[in-house]
Amino acid sequence: MFNGYSQKRIIPGAERMEQYLPLLKNKSVAIFANQTSMVGATHLVDTLMKSGIKVVRIFGPEHGFRGNADAGEKVGNVIDKETGIEVISLYGAHNKPTAEDLKGIDIMLFDIQDVGVRFYTFISSLQKYMEAALENSIPLILLDRPNPNGFYVDGPVLNRKYSSFVGMQPVPIVYGLTIGEYALMLAGEKWLSDEANKKYAYYQHAKKTVDSPFHLLVIKNENYDHNSKYVLPVKPSPNLPDIQSVYLYPSTCFFEGTTLSEGRGTDKPFQVFGAPSLPKNLYSFTPHPTEGAKNSKHYGEVCYGWNLSGAPKQVLQKINNRIQLKWLMEAYRLFPDKDHFFILPKSGNMENSFFDKLAGNNELWRQIKNGISEKDIRASWEPALSDYKKIRKKYLLYKDFE
Repeated sequence: MFNGYSQKRIIPGAERMEQYLPLLKNKSVAIFANQTSMVGATHLVDTLMKSGIKVVRIFGPEHGFRGNADAGEKVGNVIDKETGIEVISLYGAHNKPTAEDLKGIDIMLFDIQDVGVRFYTFISSLQKYMEAALENSIPLILLDRPNPNGFYVDGPVLNRKYSSFVGMQPVPIVYGLTIGEYALMLAGEKWLSDEANKKYAYYQHAKKTVDSPFHLLVIKNENYDHNSKYVLPVKPSPNLPDIQSVYLYPSTCFFEGTTLSEGRGTDKPFQVFGAPSLPKNLYSFTPHPTEGAKNSKHYGEVCYGWNLSGAPKQVLQKINNRIQLKWLMEAYRLFPDKDHFFILPKSGNMENSFFDKLAGNNELWRQIKNGISEKDIRASWEPALSDYKKIRKKYLLYKDFE
């Protein structure tokens, strides 16, 4: 894919094999990967095995190693048909490699395409994988990939009280880091487990005083910076099929915590949203079960709402380098049964709701309900958002957009 400013092809870390292949020779390697882990037209696992690298274990995230499972779907351990290697799922209750999982492993690799949004679970998987590597004293190589939403920072910073697998750390919804930079921030800010933080501190000290093996190595992208508009060559998950969905996802994923359809079961997930009870003069669509979206809201029902789809440049103009709240606010205004707009958990307490997990706080739904202006809502994100931006600057590996 191409950087719209320099017109030079952006080369992801995985394709810079001369940087890391020598480190894998004669080692037993574990890889955390999915369908985005490509080296050109060939999967990383296949590429490494053809190069004589001994891949002995594969770990898979949400949606599975081959990337076709539903969001949140339970994915069990399987034997990969292409390689014959067991794939251990790291999504659900078993979200972190155990010492047994890592028995006999010399080096761990991580290569997954992220989209730069806090509630996209791959950064939570990254954290667990990093912790396992450090806790078990196994070197970790992270193959960096461009962030398609890496050209801005915006949104409320998560309050740790609302931490979950869809948001573990005090970062805004759009955090403006590649997955490699994010890994450095996790370690540098001591946001890992206590044992992992201690091991990282030890290795940082040992690196300066005695010879020691690398503990965390990021293989950088080439020809990338934070002004780049990177179009993903492979869809990162079933319901982010194209760059338009990726751009709108930070703003429209809020609808997952409401009774509205967020477009799952259509060909434009996160680009269309609505509900059967909204005014019938709005855009209409009917979601149906599809591969990767077998279960969701209002299947088989005609929904009325909005269609934000368009060419990538048109969608970029709609978001204007910020999270847009206007669609959520307008949907609430027009929704007839406002007491049932936000999905309440069985406890009846909004503090336990999925919407609060997405927002990272218990304020946003109240602000929407009370008719607070978008300007004032955005003002409430300070000073935490500005404080985060200062932290972020410490871990940049690429030229920033500012």
